[in-house]
Amino acid sequence: MKNKILVTGAGGYIGSIATYLFLQKGYEVVAIDNFSTGYKQPLELLKNKFGEYKLKIYEADLKNNFSGVFKNEKNIQAVIHYAASCIVDESMSKPGKYFKNNILSTLNLLENMTANKISNLVFSSTSAVYGEAKSIPVDENHPNNPVSVYGESKLMAEKMIQWYGKTKDIRYSILRYFNVCGASDDGLIGDSKKPSSLLVQNAVRGALNIESFYLTCPKVDTPDKTPIRDYINVVDLNEAHLAALDYLLNKGKSGIINLGTGTGNSVLEIVNKVQEVTGTKFDVKKTTPRKGDPARLNASIEKAKRVLGWEPKRTIEDSVKSLVKWYKLHPLGWDN
Repeated sequence: MKNKILVTGAGGYIGSIATYLFLQKGYEVVAIDNFSTGYKQPLELLKNKFGEYKLKIYEADLKNNFSGVFKNEKNIQAVIHYAASCIVDESMSKPGKYFKNNILSTLNLLENMTANKISNLVFSSTSAVYGEAKSIPVDENHPNNPVSVYGESKLMAEKMIQWYGKTKDIRYSILRYFNVCGASDDGLIGDSKKPSSLLVQNAVRGALNIESFYLTCPKVDTPDKTPIRDYINVVDLNEAHLAALDYLLNKGKSGIINLGTGTGNSVLEIVNKVQEVTGTKFDVKKTTPRKGDPARLNASIEKAKRVLGWEPKRTIEDSVKSLVKWYKLHPLGWDN
């Protein structure tokens, strides 16, 4: 029998697809979300699909007292912590929201884990902790110099986790994501961010004529003047979380690991790929550039390969096709 795990932010884009994957792999999942930006619908769908005994859903805010979840749910073996505010541009205009949501929530979670003797944590972090890349590809030893409040808040959360590792024996895998895209392979669960800050999703919506597509990136020093990023499929990403969880449960060492593809594409290259895969040309409009975007950022994933035995399997084309399936079923995403 598989272990029972707690998933925070389970109603969000990445968290709901993670919940689907963990359930498919036989885990019992306790899902927490305050549903401020996440959605109940995918979790209710999964509860109906897998059964109430496999998925328990709690509406709770990690910034407040949620100790009742642990009183109700015994024998939780590990926590997968996705819950966070994660829009780079918004973090620059609302820094207090990001420091409160991303730091206080993580602190409360660590305190509850310690009180309930839960020692394994897989943490959803971000490549935004690196800031402007000093060398390409970016490995885990690259200096941390965030250029956004979002990146700084996640770096501070990482440091807290590391101190709890030293002082309270929390064993952790801190997974630093690069740019996430795609939906579940079957198109059942996908992204409902409104508005989305994610390029591939927005480009697919433009191709399907769901809404106009706007370039939100600043002009930067790259060959086509648009930022270069490492775009990782969301299912590949969550399969790395599965691998990290297995690694921790089998007494692997705590550490920080990058998750990406090891390659990079510019914004315009992604737009062209979406038009190619969908067979649809769409207008590319410009709007006010968002703040906090470095020019180049792509991952070294050698440590993920070595430590977790993981590497991505899906291409940008696979991500676009899964998003087309998802948006054809849910052009406006989930309803609140």
